[in-house]
Amino acid sequence: MLIQAMKYLNFLCLTITLLHFSVISNAQERKRARAYGFTFGVMQPGPLNAITDITGVRVGHTTLVDGTSIRSGVTAILPHQGNLFQQKIPAAIFIGNGFGKLAGSTQVMELGNIESPIILTNTLNVGTAIDAVVKYTLSQKGNESVQSVNAVVGETNDGYLNDIRGQHVGINDVLNAIDQAHDGPVPEGNVGAGTGTVCFGFKGGIGTSSRKLPTSLGAYTVGVLVQSNFGGVLQVDGHPVGKELEKFSFSNNLLNNVDGSCMIIVATDAPLDARNLERLAKRAFMGLAKTGGIASNGSGDYVIAFSTAPNLRIPHNTEQKTLPLELLHNDYTSPLFMAAIEATEEAIINSLFMAQDMTGFNGHEIKAIPIDQVIKIANQHQQKIQQ
Repeated sequence: MLIQAMKYLNFLCLTITLLHFSVISNAQERKRARAYGFTFGVMQPGPLNAITDITGVRVGHTTLVDGTSIRSGVTAILPHQGNLFQQKIPAAIFIGNGFGKLAGSTQVMELGNIESPIILTNTLNVGTAIDAVVKYTLSQKGNESVQSVNAVVGETNDGYLNDIRGQHVGINDVLNAIDQAHDGPVPEGNVGAGTGTVCFGFKGGIGTSSRKLPTSLGAYTVGVLVQSNFGGVLQVDGHPVGKELEKFSFSNNLLNNVDGSCMIIVATDAPLDARNLERLAKRAFMGLAKTGGIASNGSGDYVIAFSTAPNLRIPHNTEQKTLPLELLHNDYTSPLFMAAIEATEEAIINSLFMAQDMTGFNGHEIKAIPIDQVIKIANQHQQKIQQ
């Protein structure tokens, strides 16, 4: 009897193990767009093809998936590893369409710098994220006398898949994302602030990409991270995927709602001040357009761009009346603009390719983009071009 029980236990353990590997295998079936031959422009990506190709930039996620209704989270982007409040960085914001809640934007636009981690979450938890960033900043060594913190928090509305009114993101979730932030590869798809998002009628999410300029153009790197949650007529590397799949904005009653949002974070190690960072941010928005996004009336589409160049850090306290800055000449910014366009386009497509099917609030279900069909459409389109 004991032997039979042990055999059954071993069989059960083996079954659980096989199921475990099956789940892992299914999760690993999603690959980034470049793995399927899509290239998005002519520039080369960095080693990781991620925003973390910029030295010092770290990304952290808190992913909330619980029960049938909670599908949300937090993504934190830390521009450098020091005290951001004491060593601020030059930054700028470009508003593609302003139907959104980008906290802290006016001070960034006024002063041209960022002094906190950049947080992405859902629309109704922006206030929670602000509270968390304030607590984080006040707790840092060296900030004992700080009485004002400009928390930069962006959002998209994940209310279709997530019980957004429940405001399930807590202060500790935000602090955890900051604490877990690291360099290296960045998880994409249904993670962090992208857990419950929808893009072009498919499952959206977090996506990232980068471009490394050749030595002759300065060897600078531009990295982009997106939280995709918007609509339009999808194009993948110039191929009319949305049209061919007959799943595009206003094509039928089910897809008429193209409102949402897209948060785009652009990082570079090039020595750009706020003025040229705003110009860089504008070009990133052109990358969104290349994917077929239309910046609809109800979409909050924002680009936050910053530079990590060490010589451009802005000390909170200083006795010097001037800042000795070495900035890139205007005539040498065009390659960076091109890099931002290409990396943004690829980051958005990566957010789609890495996302997986999701069922959430009120039983709503969103399918991931069918990559096999995308490849077929791309091949057919390419053949037509060559004929």
